[in-house]
This record gives sequence, C-alpha cells and structure tokens, in this order.
Amino acid sequence: MDKTNLLIIVTVISLFISLFLAFFLVTVKTKNKLSNSIFALFLLITVVDTIEPLFNLMFDGPSNLGMLRNTFAFLQIPVFYLYIVSVCYSDFKFKPKHLGHLLPFLIVNTVLVARFYAVDLASKINFINNRQDMIEIQFTHILFHLQTAVYIIAVFMLLRKAKKLYLENYAGTSVTSYNWLFQFTIVLTVLYLITLFKNIFKFSDYPYISEWIKIGLLVFQLLIICWYLFKALNHPDLFRNIDSKLKLVSDIISEEENSELAVNEEVYQEELLKLKMYMTEEKPFLNPSLTIQDVSAAIQIPVRDLSILINHKLEQHFYDFINTYRIENAMTILRDNAKSKVTVLEILYEVGFNSKSSFNMAFKKHTGQTPTDYRKNL
Repeated sequence: MDKTNLLIIVTVISLFISLFLAFFLVTVKTKNKLSNSIFALFLLITVVDTIEPLFNLMFDGPSNLGMLRNTFAFLQIPVFYLYIVSVCYSDFKFKPKHLGHLLPFLIVNTVLVARFYAVDLASKINFINNRQDMIEIQFTHILFHLQTAVYIIAVFMLLRKAKKLYLENYAGTSVTSYNWLFQFTIVLTVLYLITLFKNIFKFSDYPYISEWIKIGLLVFQLLIICWYLFKALNHPDLFRNIDSKLKLVSDIISEEENSELAVNEEVYQEELLKLKMYMTEEKPFLNPSLTIQDVSAAIQIPVRDLSILINHKLEQHFYDFINTYRIENAMTILRDNAKSKVTVLEILYEVGFNSKSSFNMAFKKHTGQTPTDYRKNL
C-alpha cells in the first residue's frame, strides 16, 4: 500500500470519528452545552483542515474553495482558546469582542484576493507552482505560526490564573480538571510543533517527508481527541467552572494598598478566631462542594476580606485550608479503634472528599504518608 492510499484511509477514519464525536457533543443533554458546542466546532474545523487528501480527489487543480479550506487553519486555535475560556468560567457568553478572533483568518483571505481569488485558473496554477517565492504564502505561514504561539501562551496563562482562582475560592476536589486541560494543551502544542516541521519539509527539497508526517499527524490528532473526550465524558463532573468576576488575592492586595483601605491587624485576628470557631463547631468542610462564598455568608465576613485573611494572612489557598480540616478529621477516624473496619474509601467521602486520588494526595501532603500507611503505623 503506497502512502497516498494510506493517507486517504487514515483521513476517512479520522473524518468519520471526528464527525461522530462532534454530532454527539452537539446533541447530548448536558449543562455544559456551550462548551460542548465550541469543542464540536473545533472538531469540525479540524476536519476541514485534515480533509485535504479527499478534497484533492474531488477537485482537480487549485480553486478558491480549496484555498479557503486551507485558511480555515487560522480558526482552529482561536476556537480552542474560546473552548478553554468557556470551560474555566461558568459565566462565559459570546460577545461582539470575540469576533476579533476572526481577524487573522480575514487578513489572510484579504491578502490572497489580488493574486489568487480574483485571477483565472492559469494564474492560480502559476501561483501554486511558484508558492515558495510568493510573498503571500510566506506571510501566511509566518502569521499562522505566530498566531499559534500567541494563543498557546494565552491558554497557559489563562489556565494558570483559573487554577489559582479555584484554589483561592473553592474547596471541591476538581482542581485536577485544570491539570487535565493543561496536559491537553501541552499535547496540542506538540502537535503544532510537529505541524511546523511538516511545513518546513513541505517547502524543502524533501516534500515526501512532509506527506509521511501528515499521516502521523492525522493518527496522533485522532488519538488525543479520543483520549480527551473519553476522559471528559467518563468524568462529567471533572470541569467545575469558576466565576470570571473573581479576582486574585494579589490583585486585591494591590488595590487595597493603592486605596489605603487596609484592615488593621486586630480586625484580622477577630475574623480569624470567628473563622476557626465556625470550622471547628459547624464542620462546613464536610461539604465536598464548599466555596469561600458559602463560608463568607455563614460567618458574615465579606468574601474579599475572608479571601485576604486565608490566602494572604494565613498564606494558604482556601482549597488547602479546607483540606487541612478534612485531613485532620480523617486522621481522627483512622486513629479510632472502634472504626477500624471503616474503609479508606468510606472515610474520604465522610470527611468531604469525592475523589480517592485527591484524598491520597492531600493526606500525603499533610502527613507524609498515605492513609493506609498512616493506619498501619498507629
């Protein structure tokens, strides 16, 4: 089997699976409808980008439709960025400003009008045959890789901020969702780096290497999409959105210093005592979905002040602060001989965790041992 037939077979398989997954994401009933729809759009744009071998079988020679299909690659990474934003923030909605993400796509197609879209077939053929010398093609490739680099950096910065906001304001055990998004972005970054090498070979004296890389990319791309969706669909509670209006404590402190509204130390001590009494007597940490807003409402301390108290004064994320109480409670149960038959799994649910991996990680961070080892060493 030659590489052309292999490329077509791989393309057909990738096309079928991607379209099936996109259809499933659009039609499945879920509260994450917007995020699913954006990811489905990402899959469809990916299909348009990878369908080239089949497109070339149906159309002989260069065409406006074929060039437009090529430029759809400029929509792929912006749509992925919007997907990440929609997953991270619960109040995400499409706004007119998001149309700005179309700008590179529109610029590229505008640049191609004069010497490709608006000319006859012979001129199109000449343009493609001499593409290595065409400034429009060089500009397109430079812009594509620049766009990719900017958006990937933006995604990593967004995930870093979102994770920090989650840790400062939430005590659920779904912080691993940001780790999964981070991993998925790393894999996509590797994919785009391979694409860069593919394009380098495409315009070199070894274009056949580019064809083999293209086959590998199709397979790799399909595998990572299936892996990601398998993980997300099997763990529907993996992604817990945060409110985009939340501010990082570092930003709040900066604003406070600038406005000279710092709360005196005596007030902080009173609030700290009130907080600790509430945690000890009411045990709100037993709620696996506890948020800083819940605690704020219960003890009547403004969220802003409570966030500064825990995240800045105590130098602990709210997430770690709550988990400390959960682990201490778990340690008490593990030391109780009357509860020696209670399993670790039962204990983690009892103290407010809903994930064995996050419980083990938090327990080991707090004690230096796993829960099982801690019980054995008593």
